[in-house]
Amino acid sequence: MLMSILCYIAAAATEPAIPALLKLMLDSGFNPQIAFPLWMVPVALVLLFLLRGLFGFSGQYLLQWSVSKAALLWRKDLVSALIRADASLYQRMSPGTAVSKVISDPNSALSLLSGAMVTALRDGLTAIFMLGYLLYLNWQLTLLSMTTVPLLGYVTRRIHRRLKRVGTQTYETQLRLVNVVDDIARAWRVVRTFDAAAFEQQRFAREAERLRSVTMKTVAASALMSPASQLVSSLGLAGILTLAIVQARQDASTVADFVAYITALLLMVSRMRHLTELTQPVVNGLITAQGCFSLMDEPPEVDTGTVELSTCRGEVRFEGVTVRYAADAPPALHQLDLSIPAGHSAALVGSSGSGKTTLTNVLLGFATPQEGRVLIDGIDIRDIRKSSLRQHCAVVSQDIVLFDGTLADNVIYAAPPDLVRVEQCLRAANLWDYVQSQPAGLDTLIGTNGSKLSGGQRQRLAIARALYKNASIWILDEATSALDVASERVVQESLATMQQGRTLIVVAHRLSTVRDLDTIFVLGDGHLLEQGSHAELVQAQGTYAAMVRAQRDGAATLA
Repeated sequence: MLMSILCYIAAAATEPAIPALLKLMLDSGFNPQIAFPLWMVPVALVLLFLLRGLFGFSGQYLLQWSVSKAALLWRKDLVSALIRADASLYQRMSPGTAVSKVISDPNSALSLLSGAMVTALRDGLTAIFMLGYLLYLNWQLTLLSMTTVPLLGYVTRRIHRRLKRVGTQTYETQLRLVNVVDDIARAWRVVRTFDAAAFEQQRFAREAERLRSVTMKTVAASALMSPASQLVSSLGLAGILTLAIVQARQDASTVADFVAYITALLLMVSRMRHLTELTQPVVNGLITAQGCFSLMDEPPEVDTGTVELSTCRGEVRFEGVTVRYAADAPPALHQLDLSIPAGHSAALVGSSGSGKTTLTNVLLGFATPQEGRVLIDGIDIRDIRKSSLRQHCAVVSQDIVLFDGTLADNVIYAAPPDLVRVEQCLRAANLWDYVQSQPAGLDTLIGTNGSKLSGGQRQRLAIARALYKNASIWILDEATSALDVASERVVQESLATMQQGRTLIVVAHRLSTVRDLDTIFVLGDGHLLEQGSHAELVQAQGTYAAMVRAQRDGAATLA
């Protein structure tokens, strides 16, 4: 950055040489009494512009190199802030907005601001050097010309306020338009299933029209800057020209002095006009940068733990746990007590809203109990570092999330590669036959979020990823809901074989998938209603038995 500024200073320093050469030529070149080699003027001009071009190129290249480096570091910081942000951010910020703030906004902000910086360095420094030359030629007139600066500053400030207001509206409207496109791209099946193409086109058109409207307001405010500044400058220039002519007559100044002064003044005014046009890119760049900084200012996930779990047996115990998502909301979990011994398998069953997902969120550190505590191997999870806690947990959620890459990439995800283990996990998830059927095998690309796979294949790949993690606690949230009966049976048998001392927690609505587990916990409205084995709960003729009968009767009716 320093070298870039020095290059721009050197380029700007050559500008006053133009009127100086012109003055020398008029003073000496047209005077027959002075022996003056006229060929020196064009040679000097060529060398002058050569130096200006060399310094200008070097300055711009070095500045853009610094800007690209800054953009790289900025994006890294933004991604870091996004990854470490509190979970509430993902409820407030859409994926499209996140992508815009991390990918396009830094580039847009830095492009606008770096362009403004180039103009400020090139034209600002040139104006400063030219001002110095004008003071040298005639300091009285030059100081007088500065009287228009306050008026020019007032006009610029008024337009700047307008640009800032409409620029913020433009940025927010553009983010909404990005979110509309993101919705269409992610939900294309829903759009076509509901025959909603016309609806989405209208929704896009409304936001696009709003963007066009606020953009034109920005254009109008920006376009007003140039004529307003030129009008103010012309008033000062007209006065200076008049006074310069009067002074030249009284002081018997030479034509060369007058021409040199007016040329230098016009060159300085031209540079200053370029500076007044910086308002729009600077305002837009700062507004865009502010959006990025707002992401960086998001509070990170709170982690008060200090304990590192070097090993984990997988014992889980809830003691009087109460969780509320809002102070005035009913508890999602209320005074919950349950215990899962290390290496045992347990099921969480109950109707929607009974607290099953909240329980797993608490176990993973995504929700914090207001009362009670959760113990892993006898240690309160609030004392355990969340990263350490999650290293010992593997999760397969009902909403499968896969990454754009290969089959192997998704199985190995964030772990050391071991192709033998990859094959073992894919076999256990009943997906190895599919892998062998693909020409690229493990290197088969699966598309964005597994778009090239069927629903069952996506679920089995997520199961393989969880198995590969080799964690002490497995949490399966409706992990086999998209599988056919035969595939589900194969996966369950593989899970039973590979469990081998690990703690398995299964969230299920289909009760046939949990009847062989060690313990079944029945939840309702955040309370623990029953617990026991399948046989014990059926014999007790309580809530679980009623759920079993309801599912059996429903299956019989469908049959």
